[in-house]
Amino acid sequence: MAEGEGAVVGTALPVIQDVYDYEKLKRIGEGTFGIVYKARDRRTGKIVALKRLRLDRERDGMPVTSVRELRSLQETSHPNIVALLGVVTGASLDSVFLVFEYCPHDLAHIVDRLAVPLVLSEIKCLLHQLLSALAYLHARWTMHRDLKPSNLLLDEHGQLKVCDFGLVRRWAPRPEPLTPGVTTLWYRSPEVLLGARQYDGAVDLWAAGCIFAELLRNAPLFPARTELAMLAAMGGVLGSPNTRIWPSVGRLPGWTTLQLPDQPHNHLKQRFPELSVSGIDLLNKLLTYDPSQRISARAALRHPFFSEHPLPKAQEFMPTFPSGSTTRKPDWGLRLVTLVLCMPGSLYSVGWSEEGRAQTLAWRR
Repeated sequence: MAEGEGAVVGTALPVIQDVYDYEKLKRIGEGTFGIVYKARDRRTGKIVALKRLRLDRERDGMPVTSVRELRSLQETSHPNIVALLGVVTGASLDSVFLVFEYCPHDLAHIVDRLAVPLVLSEIKCLLHQLLSALAYLHARWTMHRDLKPSNLLLDEHGQLKVCDFGLVRRWAPRPEPLTPGVTTLWYRSPEVLLGARQYDGAVDLWAAGCIFAELLRNAPLFPARTELAMLAAMGGVLGSPNTRIWPSVGRLPGWTTLQLPDQPHNHLKQRFPELSVSGIDLLNKLLTYDPSQRISARAALRHPFFSEHPLPKAQEFMPTFPSGSTTRKPDWGLRLVTLVLCMPGSLYSVGWSEEGRAQTLAWRR
């Protein structure tokens, strides 16, 4: 069994309190691995986030995904990673909650509702914080595997915090087969799209590059609906992948049947003309096809992009945002640009659009 995603683990939880010590205020999110509530600690008045783990189908213990999340967060302490405050239980054995520090916003909510993108100094501040979290995790041989704007929280002090460790995995010292279909599609790396069963923290750096590009435009870089369309969208922007720039790609399961239009040009500079040479260089290094050549988080933090004008904005001067829904618009519709995939005996057309964006947030700098 590759990862045992359906397996369960009997484990003694460090239960600290009873869930009834918390007043649920509202439901603020739901994912594959749990439901998240905004709650108040009845004893202290502190606002927290309660994540109820999905245990309904497990009879012998906790799902291995929940065990990994719990263990990883218990071993983690970093200002840019959401803090686990405790574990509490309800009346039944299948009622287990993780208690987290509460952050009022996520990046998806902000990106969806701003009329214009954040300014470059603000984007640098957020990207630097994200890379700091990744450098910390990767130094511990831990990959997040589900980076996306909705999993990046912001507190009222401009501090970014990575959350949702439901897909977290270690990749060393002994590599083992991993699940290929991880990471939300728009932020999924090419090696995972092509079926790689062994990969490492480079998948997080690809996602960071996609998030960087999205912050520059308030729109996802590769908003495709299928894995094939994702690969075509990547080729349209970055140039088509090939064995010259990615020698090991021929060993991936999806490569032999993949047929994409031959597009040799990188269009990142045309897509982001406002970025300096240094900024384009960092974006290119994050979005490098070959994961063995993709920049590391530690090297990215030292990139000249962060030391040139404008400098990253200090956290205390980051914008503040009003509270509101954190639900991201799920559908981008049909866009102006259409990609055509050449498949044996057929044409496959892919498109998307920016119509129907949510209303603008009132905000201040």
